[in-house]
Amino acid sequence: MSPARINYGHRARLGMLLPSSNLAAEPQFHALLPEGVSLHVTRLKLAGNSERDFLGMAEGIEPAARLLADCGVKLIVFHCTAVSTFSVALEQSIKERIARASGKPATTTSESLVTALRALGAKRIVMLSPYVEAINAREQAFFESSGFEVVDCAGLDSSGAEIMMSVTPAEWLSFARAHRQDSAEAYVMSCTTVRTVEIAEELERELGRPVVTSNTATAWHCLRQMGLKDRIPGFGCLLAEY
Repeated sequence: MSPARINYGHRARLGMLLPSSNLAAEPQFHALLPEGVSLHVTRLKLAGNSERDFLGMAEGIEPAARLLADCGVKLIVFHCTAVSTFSVALEQSIKERIARASGKPATTTSESLVTALRALGAKRIVMLSPYVEAINAREQAFFESSGFEVVDCAGLDSSGAEIMMSVTPAEWLSFARAHRQDSAEAYVMSCTTVRTVEIAEELERELGRPVVTSNTATAWHCLRQMGLKDRIPGFGCLLAEY
């Protein structure tokens, strides 16, 4: 019996600042990242969905970023859609604080989504999420301030990671089908702690448009930021072709 192959990140190590309640990002990134790229995570407290909760998550950035720097990561991503799309000013502040504290390049989920949509040439988008209306409204405003037209925006009015994770991939398929918009040029499945990665490729075939999730967009963007050009099949055209 041959020993299991262990990924120690001989090509690159990716650092991630993740909400403490997140249940999906790590398992999905282990599937999305190519061989030789390892993931190293430090968590920041976020267990609610109020404005105070979101801003509170950002308070612990500096010590968490320094911890990730200790293990020699090549890039640090602040990986929370709702916090990083809270405002353009907060997104920029987060990146600057991570870079200053760690001495490492920094990015965010929000920057990853914007970069991915621009790479796809998509300006008109449908945005689907598990969020309550207030979070969706802020995220829609963020995308619009970044030059996109949101032709439909819908959420499941969920709160809490376990509730978000309880939504099955099949239920996400049905939700996306119900919000099909032929004028859309791409679909954004927002949130880092939902099970949408599994159905991105199937949705693309049905809708005839690119489908990006918070996790596929961030994995793609981080790989490209680290100078890696791997194509990852099975999770939508962004990772497979761009």
